[in-house]
Amino acid sequence: MSSRRHFLKLSAMGTALVSGFYPIHKAFSGSIKQGKTNKPLVISTWDHGMPANEAAWKILSQKGTALDAVEAGVRVPEADPNVRTVGYGGYPDREGNVTLDACIMDKDSNCGSVAYLQHIKHPISVARKVMENTPHVMLVGDGALQFALSQGFKKENLLTPESEKDWKNWLKESKYKPVINIENHDTIGLLALDAHGDLAGACTTSGASFKMKGRVGDSPIIGAGLFVDNEIGAATATGLGEAVIRMVGSHLVVELMRQGHAPEKACRLAVERIIQKQKNVKDLQVGFIAINKQGEYGGYCIQRGFNYAVRDTTTNKLLDAKFKL
Repeated sequence: MSSRRHFLKLSAMGTALVSGFYPIHKAFSGSIKQGKTNKPLVISTWDHGMPANEAAWKILSQKGTALDAVEAGVRVPEADPNVRTVGYGGYPDREGNVTLDACIMDKDSNCGSVAYLQHIKHPISVARKVMENTPHVMLVGDGALQFALSQGFKKENLLTPESEKDWKNWLKESKYKPVINIENHDTIGLLALDAHGDLAGACTTSGASFKMKGRVGDSPIIGAGLFVDNEIGAATATGLGEAVIRMVGSHLVVELMRQGHAPEKACRLAVERIIQKQKNVKDLQVGFIAINKQGEYGGYCIQRGFNYAVRDTTTNKLLDAKFKL
């Protein structure tokens, strides 16, 4: 009996050591390349990611933090009225209101988010204030606006004459059928790996054009539009938010990287999961980009037409993502 008790005690100790102290994620890292890390690095969705990357790179190249870089980067398209799917000048909802969604996440899994925010040009900076100055992760609607004003943000009219004209033209038929890579091309997601080897991400959008009042997509939802795990990597999504939400898409990409898949393959597997679950993908676009801790990166999408921007010490380019259909 004493020998049996001794055996059980040793077994319990072994179990505790494995579950409590061993870094489980390392068991799945066999296919991740070893060697020098490609850092710093910034990657973002769509062609408006090129100027966003430049703003982020100014911080990263001076050994600034990934968190500061991702915020600075996405503020560029947020303020550009010619980017009709992000921030100021974005297409309104069916009521003619420009409503903005954004989230941000740092190396320590701290995160902040705002949804259905009106009258504030830089929702990403409000999201960071939510992360740093409140006990919450997400604020929405009027509550998000009141918080932004309390933090010193300026209330502005975000509906430009160009967007108002397009909305009034849309009202003539009020037909809601998003065109892939146009109305669905609604997000800037930006991921950074800094010189210290730390990750952060940001995601911001004005959402689907002429959406129903109150609609919120994947972009402000941690795990859907954006996810960062500083031990593994980071991912962000673009395209039809409802499809991304159903799969918790960005979290799925990061977990696939945890299993040892390279960023591009992780994005492809997540896209294939969405295709498998959707009844009809003919008019659907979803794309993912991802980076891992070694500075490897990749992207993948359902349909041809999605591109992403990359900036590191040797590269500054726009790449066409590989696609499934």
